[in-house]
Amino acid sequence: MLASGLLLVALLACLTVLVLMSAWRQRKVWGKMPPGPTPLPFIGNYLQLNTEQMYNSLMKISERYGPVFTVHLGPRRIVVLCGHEAVKEALVDQAEEFSGRGEQATFDRLFKGYGVVFSSWERAKQLRRFSITTLRDFGVGKRGIEERIQEEAGFLVEALRGTRGAFIDPTYFLSRTVSNVISSIVFGDRFDYEDKEFLSLLRMMLGVFRFTATSTGQLYDMFYSVMNYLPGPQQQAFKDLKGLEDFVTKKVEQDQHTLDPNSPRHFIDSFLIRMKEEGNNPNTEFHWKNLVLTTLNIFFAGTETVSTTMRFALLLLMKHPDVEAKVHEEIDRVIGKNRQAKFEDRVKMPYTDAVIHEIQRYADTVPMSVAHRVIKDTKFRDFLLPKGTEVYPMLGSVLRDPKFFSNPQEFKPQHFLDEKGQFKKSDAFMPFSIGKRNCFGEGLARMELFLFLTTIMQNFRFKSPQSPRDIDVSPKYVGFITIPRTYTMSFQPR
Repeated sequence: MLASGLLLVALLACLTVLVLMSAWRQRKVWGKMPPGPTPLPFIGNYLQLNTEQMYNSLMKISERYGPVFTVHLGPRRIVVLCGHEAVKEALVDQAEEFSGRGEQATFDRLFKGYGVVFSSWERAKQLRRFSITTLRDFGVGKRGIEERIQEEAGFLVEALRGTRGAFIDPTYFLSRTVSNVISSIVFGDRFDYEDKEFLSLLRMMLGVFRFTATSTGQLYDMFYSVMNYLPGPQQQAFKDLKGLEDFVTKKVEQDQHTLDPNSPRHFIDSFLIRMKEEGNNPNTEFHWKNLVLTTLNIFFAGTETVSTTMRFALLLLMKHPDVEAKVHEEIDRVIGKNRQAKFEDRVKMPYTDAVIHEIQRYADTVPMSVAHRVIKDTKFRDFLLPKGTEVYPMLGSVLRDPKFFSNPQEFKPQHFLDEKGQFKKSDAFMPFSIGKRNCFGEGLARMELFLFLTTIMQNFRFKSPQSPRDIDVSPKYVGFITIPRTYTMSFQPR
């Protein structure tokens, strides 16, 4: 009995010493780091965080420590930036210093620093430059891609007509449509809506996205060094990512056999041609691994972010039938009921434009952004961030900054309208992030959101099985990604 008591006292003494040493080491070595709650060994600030509401937990800490603070997610030391001012200072005013890529454990398990999204340094610069140029070559930002989106919108309308007004879950109707646009760029062709392999790919992408937003996904991001070896949903997420990689690898191998260096058909062809051109360069970033993983980056991001925003859009419009009615009126007045919507119509449709911006602001699909990292010792405000420090620019805090949006917690298209009813830009509108690592698919996403939403609303009215006041528009999960609740709706022909 005495021995067990002494053992307990010894354990408590050791734990106390470890906590004090951790606090002392943090003060001594990182004395110029932003303030934050004192971490415990290994688990960091886990006890102060709610993994089901990670964004809200971090925002609550900012109430005590200010817009720039340090938090430990398990053993990871993160500097968190809240509000428009802090995020802009880092990502724009000191863009180069903050241009490194931080960790996202679910994706890092596969990507390991390769591919355009999760790479850093010279690799990221070269792959990003190549990707932007190649996407433009295949029509992004031009009339060619607009025609492709219009064509796909037509397929979507026919598929929705085929439901004959029944109540359906729109998830895969939207993801098939959005994915086919980016598929035509990276693979050179669209998929049939009933293609089983295509549906399997969409399920895998949505599965990975959902995992990163769950409580378990947040735990994995902190403690992946242990959870890699444990059973759980993280194993299924990695299996899904591997399935997506295998699919892209198969497509690349097929294209390699039919490649015409003088006539590239799509993104993969262009990358293969560049690989041949740099075949004698031992330090080239244009190699097989970066080809497969950059293609997967673009395919994945070009599918899930826009389709998730579209799911939020339909739900919000059913919740606010007055907004839906005003958009219908503007569509009928500017486009009519028979002509196909064009992206240039947007300038004559300030209300619809404001609604789409407000949907993106309210949906807040990537609330904590993709983690950044400072690439050298960096002075930021009164702090010194050592080289390699990870940074979370909280995009959600910018999209809800009360200095820019009068009622940030409410869905109000008026946030983007002036007193004359004309569209009003906002410096705090940054759902695609800003700076050197912003989403280079922003132009494509904006065009898709406008053309898909106006085409759907030109042809249909929305009906929910619930009354508007009973529709829950709060997200199902908020983690790395914000995931809307599952719902059903009816598309009723106009």
